[in-house]
Amino acid sequence: MTGVPASATGGTGRPAPGGKLGAAAVNQASLWNIANILTMMRLVLVPGFVVLLLQDGGHDPAWRAWAWAAFAVAMITDIFDGHLARAYNLVTDFGKIADPIADKAIMASGLICLSLLGDLPWWVTAVILARELGITLMRFWVIRHGVIPASRGGKMKTLAQGTAVGMYVLALTGPLATLRFWVMAVAVVLTVVTGLDYVRQAIVLRRRGLAAERAAKAGGTSLPGPTEGSAR
Repeated sequence: MTGVPASATGGTGRPAPGGKLGAAAVNQASLWNIANILTMMRLVLVPGFVVLLLQDGGHDPAWRAWAWAAFAVAMITDIFDGHLARAYNLVTDFGKIADPIADKAIMASGLICLSLLGDLPWWVTAVILARELGITLMRFWVIRHGVIPASRGGKMKTLAQGTAVGMYVLALTGPLATLRFWVMAVAVVLTVVTGLDYVRQAIVLRRRGLAAERAAKAGGTSLPGPTEGSAR
């Protein structure tokens, strides 16, 4: 059950096609819905993934394969939980907080473990984690002015990072080991480029927000709150 009243879903128990629920209806979504359960599953997978990856010194191909399976499941749940939350009006405050934490936790644990094992240079891990942390702080910096929506480049960055880390988790050799190097190179480039673009957009958004605030004060009007969105 989602806790959403039938009247808000067209009387069918499901969201009305193309319709929008009010904030009160969205907030009534149950904590124990499928989207949040998938997010919690991803959080639980993080320590399990780390244990599997580091088992027997971290270089056993069989344990690495199990670690890859856990990582793959986490990446798949990342795709579905947000989609389900939006499609079936299962948005909750818990989901808004836990989902990005789970995303960053699984990616950060993979990068750090791979660097600890000597499979991935520390500078790669540092660049990716610095970007993710910096963008998170940037979002708080501009949140009162608005939210920058996820871009195609940001989605490509997430896909490239997940693919690259997954390939490094597996004990690949030969041409596949060479391929994963180039996939990670693409992921690093997308990480830096999309990060710089987000900084540019955040600065523009803040300048416009401050200008609008000054104009509102001069005219004695109030400003609307930031619109909902996400930045990846």
